Amino acid sequence: MMKLAKHKLGFTALWAVSLLVGWRGLFETFSLSLRDVQHTYLLLILPISAALIVLEWRTVQAAVALDVRAGSVCLAIAAMVAISTFVWRASFPYDVQLSAGMLGLVLWWIGSFLLCFGSRSAQMVSFPLCFLLGLVPLPQLAVNWIIVVLQQGSAWAAHVLFAACGVPVAQDGVVLTIPGLTMHVGEECSSIRSSSMLLVTTMVLAQLLLRSPWRKALVIALAVPLSIAKNGLRIFTIAMLGTRIDAGYLTGRFHREGGIVFFAIVLFILFAFFWILRRGEDFESKSTLSLAKA
Repeated sequence: MMKLAKHKLGFTALWAVSLLVGWRGLFETFSLSLRDVQHTYLLLILPISAALIVLEWRTVQAAVALDVRAGSVCLAIAAMVAISTFVWRASFPYDVQLSAGMLGLVLWWIGSFLLCFGSRSAQMVSFPLCFLLGLVPLPQLAVNWIIVVLQQGSAWAAHVLFAACGVPVAQDGVVLTIPGLTMHVGEECSSIRSSSMLLVTTMVLAQLLLRSPWRKALVIALAVPLSIAKNGLRIFTIAMLGTRIDAGYLTGRFHREGGIVFFAIVLFILFAFFWILRRGEDFESKSTLSLAKA
C-alpha cells in the first residue's frame, strides 16, 4: 500500500507540473469547446478517460511498477513537442499552436502514467490513455475538410433517398433540386457536432460492450457512414415535409432542433449492431468452451 502511494504521489507531481506549464492550452481548449459547436465533443474526452481508468483501477493497481525507460521516452517526446511549439510559434497559426501544445500535454500525461505505473498497467488501460488524444483539437484546416466531406456525403445520401422514393432530383455538388424546392447543403447541414458526438459515443460503447478488437474496429468504422446517412435522412425528411405537408417545416423548430430525433434513430441502429456482434462473441465463447471440454 505504501509503495502504491509513492507511485500515486509521483504521478500527481508530474501531473501538477503539466498543469503549471500547460494550463493556458487546456483553458483555451475548453473555451473553444464551449464557444464552437465543431469542438463540443472535447468536453467529453477527459471525464470519459478518467472514468474508464477508475473502473479498471482495481485490476491496474495490482500490476503497478515503475517503467523508467518507456515513461522517460514518452516524457521526452512530450517535452520536445512543447518546446518546438514555443520556439516555432510565430511560424504557425494559433489553431495549429493549440493543437501541438495540447498534443505535448496529453503525451506528458501518458508518459507520466507509464513512468509511475508501468507498461503493464498502461496496457490494461490503453484505450482510455489513447482516448485522451481526442483532447487535441483539430486545426481548422482539418475541420474544414471534414465539413466538406460531410456536406458532400450528406447531399449524396439525400439524393439516394429521393431517387429511391421516386422523387425527381437533380444534384449539383451540394445543391439538390426537387419539384418545388432547391436546397443547399450548407456547413450547418453537415452536422459535424452530432457526427463527432456519435463517433465518441460509438468508441466508448465498443470498448465497454465488445471484447474482440476486429468487432470494435468494425462498429467504429460504421459510425462515419451511419452519420452521413443520418444527415441525408434529415435533409430528405425535412424536404418532404416542407414540400408535401407544410412549408413551415423548412424553417421551423423541427428544422432547427430535430437533429436529436435522427441521432436517436442512428443510436438505435448502432445498438442493434452491438447486440448482433455481442451475440457473435458469446457464441464463439460457448463454442470454444465446448471444444475445450471435449
